[in-house]
Amino acid sequence: MRFVFFLWLCSFVLSGLGSGLAYGIENKALRYSKLSPQEIGKQDTSAVDTSLSDSLDRDTLRATRKAIHIGRFNNTTIKSDKVSLFPGVSLQQYIKGQAAGIYVQEPNGEPGTEQNIFMHGTSVPLLSAKDLFASQPLIVLDGVPLISKEHPFVYDIQQYDFNRIGPATNLLAGIDPDNIASITVMNDLSEAAIYGPRAANGVIYIRTKNPQLKKQVSFNSYIGLATHNSIETINGASEYNFRKPFYNQFGTLEDSQNIPAYLRDSLYSIYYGPSNWTDLYYRNSLEYSANASITGGSERANFRASLGNQRNNGVADGTGISRYSVAFTILMKPIKWLSIITSINGNQLVRDRNRYQRDRFAEERYFPDLSNPISPNKDFYANYLGEYDKSFDDNKTNVLNGYVNLGFTFGKLKINSRFSADYNEGYRDIFYPSTLLETNSYVSNYFGYNQRMVAENTLSYKLDWNQIHALDLEAGQSFQWDTYHYNYGYAYRGSSDYIKINLLDDPKNPLTAYFSNQPNTGFLNTLMYRFLDNVQNNLVSFYGKGTYSFKDKYSLSVMLRTDGSSGAQPTSRWFFSPIVSAAWDIKNDLLDPGSKISELKLHATYGRVGRLQLDDRYAAGPQYTVDIGYTGEPRLGTFSGVAPLNRPYTQGWVGYDIPWAYSEQFNAGLNIGVWNNRVNIFADVYSKADKDQLMGIPAFAEYGYAQAYESGLVVNNSGIDATINADILAGKDRLQWTSSLNVNYNRNKLKALPGGLTELVVGNRLLQVGKSVDQYWLLQNDGIYTASSEIPVNPNTNLPLNFQGIPLNNGDAKWKDQNGDYTIDDKDRKLVGHSLPLVSGGFNNDFRYSNWSLGLNFYYNLGRDIINQDMSRRFDFINQQSTNDITSVKEVTFWEKRGDYNKYPMYNPWSSVVPYRADQDLFLENASFLKLRSVSLGYDLTGFLKSRKSKINKLFIYATVNNVFTITSYTGRDPELTDYTGYDTGYGLPIPRTFTLGVKMDL
Repeated sequence: MRFVFFLWLCSFVLSGLGSGLAYGIENKALRYSKLSPQEIGKQDTSAVDTSLSDSLDRDTLRATRKAIHIGRFNNTTIKSDKVSLFPGVSLQQYIKGQAAGIYVQEPNGEPGTEQNIFMHGTSVPLLSAKDLFASQPLIVLDGVPLISKEHPFVYDIQQYDFNRIGPATNLLAGIDPDNIASITVMNDLSEAAIYGPRAANGVIYIRTKNPQLKKQVSFNSYIGLATHNSIETINGASEYNFRKPFYNQFGTLEDSQNIPAYLRDSLYSIYYGPSNWTDLYYRNSLEYSANASITGGSERANFRASLGNQRNNGVADGTGISRYSVAFTILMKPIKWLSIITSINGNQLVRDRNRYQRDRFAEERYFPDLSNPISPNKDFYANYLGEYDKSFDDNKTNVLNGYVNLGFTFGKLKINSRFSADYNEGYRDIFYPSTLLETNSYVSNYFGYNQRMVAENTLSYKLDWNQIHALDLEAGQSFQWDTYHYNYGYAYRGSSDYIKINLLDDPKNPLTAYFSNQPNTGFLNTLMYRFLDNVQNNLVSFYGKGTYSFKDKYSLSVMLRTDGSSGAQPTSRWFFSPIVSAAWDIKNDLLDPGSKISELKLHATYGRVGRLQLDDRYAAGPQYTVDIGYTGEPRLGTFSGVAPLNRPYTQGWVGYDIPWAYSEQFNAGLNIGVWNNRVNIFADVYSKADKDQLMGIPAFAEYGYAQAYESGLVVNNSGIDATINADILAGKDRLQWTSSLNVNYNRNKLKALPGGLTELVVGNRLLQVGKSVDQYWLLQNDGIYTASSEIPVNPNTNLPLNFQGIPLNNGDAKWKDQNGDYTIDDKDRKLVGHSLPLVSGGFNNDFRYSNWSLGLNFYYNLGRDIINQDMSRRFDFINQQSTNDITSVKEVTFWEKRGDYNKYPMYNPWSSVVPYRADQDLFLENASFLKLRSVSLGYDLTGFLKSRKSKINKLFIYATVNNVFTITSYTGRDPELTDYTGYDTGYGLPIPRTFTLGVKMDL
C-alpha cells in the first residue's frame, strides 16, 4: 500500500492549493447544456448527473443518447438507473444482458464468488482457470485500469482448480453501484486501442459520479429478502429404491452383499429417518444496502464524498458477503490553464464461504474415509455442523484505487498528466479441528496482493478550418508496473485443537520463536509447508493518433502505437500496432434535412494490438525451477529441508524466439435512426483473430518434459452485434414505452495450432483446426444392448464390438462405431455442442405513466449446451462408491432429487466400460434459456414534495423482484450454474429470487 500515502498526500496538498487561489472552477455537468451534440459525444458522459438526467424529458434523453454515439461508433452505454436498482454485488451482475457483445458467466449463486465476462467470445480454448484470466476484458474505472481478477499463478501449486487459493473473492464486487454514473462497453478497437495490449479482449469503462457545484446530499438504500426455491429431498430409503432395480437386473449375490453400509439397514435412522436437512442448509436471508454521499463546493473547487455498506446473504450454507466502501473526489481549477482532479476509492470485502466438503478436501490435500455421506437427518447433520463451527475460515479482501490528474490548456493545445494505481490484498485464515479430519487438525494462512501503477502523459491539438476541415492530433506515452505476490502456508497435526498457529506470522514473534526452539513440544511434530511467489510485468507504451473530418460527413482516424513489455523475450521486446478507422455520415451527405431518416452512418475499423503474457517466466527462455511434486501435491520446494533446482519437467519447456501474441480485429457497422430517432438500430459485423498465442504441446518427452510451450495458436471469433432502441409510445402526459433489444451472434474457430499440428488432445478435449474451441468431444449414444445377440461381431476376427479392448455385453451402452473398426475408442468421439452460447443478449422494456415507472429485464442464451455430469454421477453410483478420491465426495445436497431419472436407460453400473460415463451425448442437453431477470416498479414523489416546498429535491421509491422465472428445456438445475468447462457438476449455490424495497433521495 505504498502508493496510498502518495495519493492522500497529493489530495491534501492539492486541496490546500485550490482553497488558496481565487480562480473559478467550471462545473463539468453544467457545461453540458452549452455543448453541441457533436461536442457531447466527445465529453465524459458521467458529467450528466443522474439526479439531473432523471428529470429530463424524453426528447432530451433521446438527443443525448444520439450524441453519445456520434464519433463513438457502436459502443454501448449503460445508464446508472439500470445498475443501481439491481441488488447485485458485482459488475458482472450489473451488465449481464445490458449490452450486445457481452456474455457473463455466473456459475454460482454464492455471494462474492468469481464470475467471468467474455466480449466477442473467448480468445483461447478454455482448458483451465488460467485461460479464464487470459480471456477477460480490461475494466477501467475513471481512467484507472483495474486488476479485475487475482493472478492465476497459485494454480501451479494446486491439484484442483475449483477455487483459487486465498479468499477467491470477486474483485469487481469492490465497486459501489450507487457511485456509478455510466458503464460503456467499448466493442470497437478504434477507441479501445488507447489502452494498448491491455485492451486485446475489449474494454469496459466505468464512470463514477462527478462532483457538482451545487451542494447536494444523497441517500440511497434498499432492504430485501432472498428466497430459495422449493426442493424435493430424499433419504436412505429413496436411494435404496433407486438402486434396487439395478441390483435386481444386473447385480450378483456378491454385489448385493457389498451394498454400502449406510443403505443396508432400513432401521438405521441416521439415513432412513426423516430427510429434513434443508432446515439447516437453506434459508430465506436478509439483504440490505445503504449509501450516502455529499457533493458541492465553492467556485474554486468542488468535491464528492460517499460512504456505503452492503450485505448480501446467500440462500444456502450460511454464505454471504459484506462490502464497506468509501470514495472521495475533488475537482479544482486554481489557474485558468490548470485543472486538477484527485480521486480515491476504497472497499473492504468480508466473505462467508460455503462449507463444501469437496473444497475443504481440496484445500487440505487429504481425503478421509468417504464411505458414508453426511446424514440427511437434521439432528445428525446438526452434530456435524457443530464440529464444523469449531473451525474458522476468515476471508477478507481490501481494494483501493485512485488517481491524480493534471490538465493544462493553452489555447488549442492540451496536455494531460496522470498517475493512477490499483491495489488489492487478500487474506484467508483457516483452521479445521481434528474431529473433521480423522484426528488430524489442519491450519492454513494466505496473504497475497496485486498491484498496478500507471504514469501517463498525453498531448492533443485541434485544428479547424472554417468548420469544413477538422484535424485532431494526439500523442501519448505511459508506463505501467504490475506486481503480483502471494505467501501461503499450511500444516497438519497440531498438538491441540486449542492451538491455532499463524504460519505467516512475523518470525520475530516471541511465541513463534519459543516453540521453534523447543525440541520436545508438539510443535515440531506438525507437518508444515510454505509457498511464495512473485510475478512482475512492466509495460512501456508510446502512441500517436490523428483524426480528420470533412464537413461532419467523412472522418478518417489513424493510430500508431508501440509497446514494450518485460514479459516479452529480448529478441521481440517491442510490438507495433496500427489502427485505422473511417466513418461516413450518409444522412449529412446525401439525405434531405427533412427526411424521416434522422441518422444514417456507416463506419469501419481495422487494426491490431498486442497481447501480454500471463507469466514473466516466458521472457527468460530455458530455465530452472523448484519442482519436486508428487501425486496429490503438484509442487514442493524442499526435500528433507534442502531446496533443489531442476528443469521444469512437469510444467513444460520454454524455449527462445517466442514472439508477441496479438489480436487482429476488423469490424464494420451501420447506425440507423428514423422518425426523429424514435427508433435506432445499431449493427456491427466483426472478426477478431488472436494470433501467435502460446500453448503447451507434446514435445521433448525423451528428455522428461511433459510438454513444450510454443507460439502459433490462432483463434478466430466472428459475429454480429445488434441493438434496437424504440420509443414505442411517447408523450409527456400519457403512457410512455421504451423498448431495447440487444443481440450478439458469435462463432469461434480454431485456425491454427503450434508446430503445424492439425489436432491436439488436452484432457477430455479435442482441439481440431477448423472446428470451434468450445465443443465437447463425446461418444454418440444410440441406446442399450438388451441382448448379446445385438452386439455387432467383427467378421474378420469373429470377436464382438469392444470398448478399448473390453468386450461389450448385455446392459452396456450402444455407442456408435464411427469408423467401423469394431472398437469404441477416441477415434469414435465427435465434436458436438457448444459450451458458450451462439446467441446471447437482453430485452429491456421501460414503461412510464405520470410518476409511475415499470421496468422489465429479460436475459437469454441460445445455442448453448451443458453436460449434466451431476446426473452422470448419480447413475454411476458403483464407481463413485468404489474409490476414495475427489469424485467420491457426497455433499449434503446428495439427498436432493434433481432431474428426471426416467429419461435414462438402465445400464449395468458394474460394467467395466462405465456406461454412465459423462463423456457421451447421453448427458448432453440443450441449455438455451430465457430468463425474466428483474421487474422493477417505482414512484417518483419529487413533484409532490416540490409543491409542498420541501427541502427534499428528489424522492424516488421502488420495489424489485429479481430472478423471477426461467424458461428452459434443460432438466438439471438453473442452466446458468455451469462453469467454464460446460459441465454441470451439481456444485454452485442457487441464484436466489429476491424481493427488495428501496429509496433514492436527494437533499
